[in-house]
Amino acid sequence: MSEPPAKRRRLSEGHDPPPADVGAASGSELGPASLTRPISPPPRKRVARQERLLVPSPFQLTAIRDLPAESNIGAVSLRDLLGDPLILECWDFNYLHEINFLMCHFDEDVRSSVRVHVVHGFWKRGDPNRVALEQGASAFKNVELHTAYMPEMFGSHHSKMLVLFRYDDTAQLIIHTANMISKDWTNMTNAVWSTPMLPLSKGEENQDFTTGSGHKFKSDLLSYLRAYNTNRSVCRPLVDSLAKFDFSAVRGTLIASVPGRHAVETDPRETRWGWAALKQAMRSIPVQPGKADVVVQVSSIATLGGTDSWIQRTLFDSLSSAAKSTSRPSFKVVFPDASEIRRSLDGYASGGSIHTKIQSAQQAKQLQYLRPIFCHWANDSEKGTELPKGVAVRDGGRKRAAPHIKTYIRYGENSIDWAMLTSANLSKQAWGEAQGASQEIRVASWEIGVLVWPELLADNARMIGTFKTNSPSPVELEGDFPLVGLRIPYNLPLQTYGDDEAPWVATMAHTQPDWMGMTWPGW
Repeated sequence: MSEPPAKRRRLSEGHDPPPADVGAASGSELGPASLTRPISPPPRKRVARQERLLVPSPFQLTAIRDLPAESNIGAVSLRDLLGDPLILECWDFNYLHEINFLMCHFDEDVRSSVRVHVVHGFWKRGDPNRVALEQGASAFKNVELHTAYMPEMFGSHHSKMLVLFRYDDTAQLIIHTANMISKDWTNMTNAVWSTPMLPLSKGEENQDFTTGSGHKFKSDLLSYLRAYNTNRSVCRPLVDSLAKFDFSAVRGTLIASVPGRHAVETDPRETRWGWAALKQAMRSIPVQPGKADVVVQVSSIATLGGTDSWIQRTLFDSLSSAAKSTSRPSFKVVFPDASEIRRSLDGYASGGSIHTKIQSAQQAKQLQYLRPIFCHWANDSEKGTELPKGVAVRDGGRKRAAPHIKTYIRYGENSIDWAMLTSANLSKQAWGEAQGASQEIRVASWEIGVLVWPELLADNARMIGTFKTNSPSPVELEGDFPLVGLRIPYNLPLQTYGDDEAPWVATMAHTQPDWMGMTWPGW
């Protein structure tokens, strides 16, 4: 390869400290101890053991521009991801892209030479989004646009992923939740999962198709990328390049969706998509016996039907699968209401990125079965249910940064069983519908995410939530077993909606001014 620029990487630029986050807590929620455990100082007899292995969170939050520094500890910026002058080539997969915004985050010494591939789903020639992309790319000779294969009318190219190749013959994969636009990387809550730097393969790889292994991850990733080449070569050069790298250090399971019709049951070595991929992976993950909550936190909820048949029998059943027979967990859905949008850092403007509808008769029925499991993003609603007494609020540091992040987490009795970061929201288009007596699954959209669990990251480990930090405390959960942290973006304990509360709806007009004095006209 050519010689890299003779320059060391710069640290990310900082920002002037904005006003501190504010808000008082009130409301109620009961569940596993891992959701409601007090956070008062531990007794003196619980002395931290120096030899205890502490593993930082596999997920990192993105930095928020208008929050104080203490809320951004361990957070990552786009400049952190793209500012390395050793980057030779970048593949950017996303729904929305601002080309100039993307390019300005590369190091200035390689900005005009790094080979940039932008993969999008706007297949109509006259689509305003496609026209804007073409105009933006025309300013850079080193940017190439690629249109994803889009066979489903109501699908979208919603995956959010970066693939980086460096001058030192390493590669890196980054799965995240932000559109490649300035709005998502400033005051919206998003998150990132990254592989280690991957070296070139030195020969025969271990053919381990175990769920969570690096080889299985690589196999599924290449299957996902090959799907883009159904009608024409879109990602063939990327597949050829990534096939040369060693993924053995990767710990995680790829959970992706590819548009089209797919068999539900296939050879275990074959890649499954959508809810079928979830169900297959869950069967390999050990979970604690006893009470559990699966918390689904998303930024969009599609029309799911007038009854809860799809969400219960398709998605929740898949999330309930486990290695051993256990009782079905309870389910909760974290989604902001209008008051949380009004008080967010960008006010109503942030609501343009958060979607659901409740206007039609079918959508009204959907609200009826979702309302009992709806929980607030920030647990400080005056109308929400009362929080349990004697349980301190654990502050994720993001209650005023509106959520564009998507997380699915199973909270067991004393710790977290598994966690998933993904582009996939709560929709049939993302996860798929069963076809032909469940022997086939129909998926409309491209999605990608990663699933992790504690024993995947350290032998005999347990996972606990961390708040405003990526690292677990050594005094949590007495014992010598390793502790894995998981950065939680929302506040705990969760606060369920009150009887007359409703989720934020961007298509509705909101006349009550936000904190900046603005109203929302609706769409």
